[in-house]
Amino acid sequence: MTTPRQQPVLSHYQAASLISAQKDGQFSTITSIDLGMSQLSATLTHDGVEFPGAGKLSWDQIQKINSDKNGCFIIENNSIRAIRSFSESTGRAMSLMPTPGAPALIIAGFPMHRMKNITPYEASKAMADALAPFYGEVLDTATGLGYTALSAAQTAAQVITVEFDDAVPEIAMLNPWSRALFTHDKITRIIGDSFEVIKDFPSGKFCGIIHDPPTMSLAGDLYSGEFYKQAIRVLRPGGKMFHYIADPSSSSGNRTTQGVIRRLHDAGFKKVESRPSAYGVVAKK
Repeated sequence: MTTPRQQPVLSHYQAASLISAQKDGQFSTITSIDLGMSQLSATLTHDGVEFPGAGKLSWDQIQKINSDKNGCFIIENNSIRAIRSFSESTGRAMSLMPTPGAPALIIAGFPMHRMKNITPYEASKAMADALAPFYGEVLDTATGLGYTALSAAQTAAQVITVEFDDAVPEIAMLNPWSRALFTHDKITRIIGDSFEVIKDFPSGKFCGIIHDPPTMSLAGDLYSGEFYKQAIRVLRPGGKMFHYIADPSSSSGNRTTQGVIRRLHDAGFKKVESRPSAYGVVAKK
């Protein structure tokens, strides 16, 4: 896959600010064309908004972006296009949903990230931080937008990250917050099923595993004792796995957590500790 282009991306957060500045009679304002990662000065005219080096949009286009609270839009040749895709392999639609920080991946209408009182990037960092610092190679079993892999790569010697759906990288490539995923020299990306891919790794390869699977209804194998046995096999002695589950204070999250802890012990993990702030558990080999 090619390196992602630095295409400008806007959401309703930026559009609303531009509209407000125009109503206040301003002729320029500070905004972002990479979903808040950086800022620049945009020129406001009677006809629309001019972004330095990134083209121009009409006020109708800005209004359209502002009216879609669940979408992110690329600027292409002074036109806008919603960041959406469809997976032929799973039959699921996916899109990029804006937040006050890094955007979330939406698949079949369901967010793949925590977003209540936390941004998706912060939630992913919390998972990596539950194991960090890393002294060796790390396995990330669900790439998504790459936030977890990028967080782990800050201290890991190498990160191998696995994505099940080959349509997800298409979304990630258009996300400014994911761009480093495709260029980072410590990150190796694999398209495949983690349940199968993990069987190919040699025993004791990883110092840590970050396991953030979809819900059990979508990926039950990744909650199975068989997968956990493979996980402990590929961990080196003393290695740890963070397993995201769900809000431990919810009834369903509590039930799932208890079942996961039992199967992790059965698989051979000698110590399993709750990490409620990261919505998961840490299992030690």
